[in-house]
Amino acid sequence: MSIDKSLKTSGALSKHRNVLKRAERIEILKDEDRWLEDQSPFGLIKVAHRKAKVGGKVKKKIEGAAEGEGEEPAEGAPAAEEKKD
Repeated sequence: MSIDKSLKTSGALSKHRNVLKRAERIEILKDEDRWLEDQSPFGLIKVAHRKAKVGGKVKKKIEGAAEGEGEEPAEGAPAAEEKKD
């Protein structure tokens, strides 16, 4: 019998978690200089933990090119103007 894919643990740490452990929250507070060494680790203040957005590819423009010809072709797409001699 095989294990259900929702129960597998490989790569579980690579996923984004919304809830941080106490040590992780203290580490973020130390980085932001909001943590005092004599503070109690209980009753910590809230810490924002946002997932970084993954951006799409940005088209680059070639300097000095005429209007409408500035975009480079997408990766994997052959350029119409390039010819091999």
